Amino acid sequence: MVGQACGLPGVRPGTSCEPVIATVGSQDTTGPMTRDELKELACLGFNADLVMQSFCHTAAYPKPVDITTQKELPDFFATRGGVALRPGDGIIHSWLNRMLLPDTVGTGGDSHTRFPLGISFPAGSGLVAFAAALGAMPLDMPESVLVRFRGELQPGVTLRDIVNAIPWVAMQQGKLTVASANKINVFSGRIMEMEGLPALKVEQAFELTDATAERSCAGCTIKLGEETIKEYLRSNIALLKNLVARGYQDARTILRRAAKMEQWLADPQLLSGDPDAEYADVIEVDLNAIKEPIVAAPNDPDNVKLMSECAGDRIDEVFIGSCMTNIGHYRAAAKVLEGAGPVKVRLWICPPTRMDEKQLREEGVYGTFAAAGRGRRCLAVPCAWATRRGWAMG
Repeated sequence: MVGQACGLPGVRPGTSCEPVIATVGSQDTTGPMTRDELKELACLGFNADLVMQSFCHTAAYPKPVDITTQKELPDFFATRGGVALRPGDGIIHSWLNRMLLPDTVGTGGDSHTRFPLGISFPAGSGLVAFAAALGAMPLDMPESVLVRFRGELQPGVTLRDIVNAIPWVAMQQGKLTVASANKINVFSGRIMEMEGLPALKVEQAFELTDATAERSCAGCTIKLGEETIKEYLRSNIALLKNLVARGYQDARTILRRAAKMEQWLADPQLLSGDPDAEYADVIEVDLNAIKEPIVAAPNDPDNVKLMSECAGDRIDEVFIGSCMTNIGHYRAAAKVLEGAGPVKVRLWICPPTRMDEKQLREEGVYGTFAAAGRGRRCLAVPCAWATRRGWAMG
């Protein structure tokens, strides 16, 4: 993918290159710094094909400076051809993922900018501004670690457990440790390439790619089937056209991206790794061997344990929300809570976008949460609220 973005057959690890950056994401806490860098670059128009500015970290409880940013930053980005979201629309990743093209390279000013399509390399505000203005970004190509899944999901095991299975297997093999002293981390600074789950939905794939930020990866890719990508892009085309109809700017940029999605659908092609590709390491995850949930224990996302190891541990609060979730998680949670009576712990429900919240209300899912929350132990809050509290890990 990086080679294609450089006009080359491929790029070897350690090579200094400058790939074309097709998609750039800026979020509101670093957006003002990106804006200042763009001014220094005398950027009057973006050369990256799509640049998006979100307002997810400061929407719910803005400080005076945040209110000023929310008023001024949208016009700054839109007048340069960028796509400006509105405060409270939702988490940057949930939106940026809906604007991606397969097999292209991107970047973003949020550590969780981890694309389920193509590949992304998160960066600081200066490099984000550089990529947006020039449409390319300097990169020292990292090594890759291949994570290969085989087998089938076992009863009671969900995709969230598979996310945690990656560090769990690495820990069993001595390739990852939890203690900060003399820490071992096979993934640190490397690209995690995942394969063996071709039927996965793109929305589900993001659970795996997003979590690579917690592994300290430089980037990630996941090999998906052509049909699931087609389904995803068709939905995204409709979404982008709806944004234009609702007055979102820049309309030309949004429609250009929708047209490129349609162009890909007319002739779908996906890149694959070379059969003789070399990796810094290969980790095999046997799904048949994972017969119980795997959970992340406090206070480190690498500190994963089997559910049986945590049996009897006290739970005070449960949080379902923000950038690591999709709408299916809320439906599943509601199914568990149906008829169960009031919950006995404090439960926070926080969908990643207003679209998801609206859909869940229409389906009656919020009614189930309300019934479980008698006594205010189940709280449904706006997506941006949890981000402000620090629960969205971006």
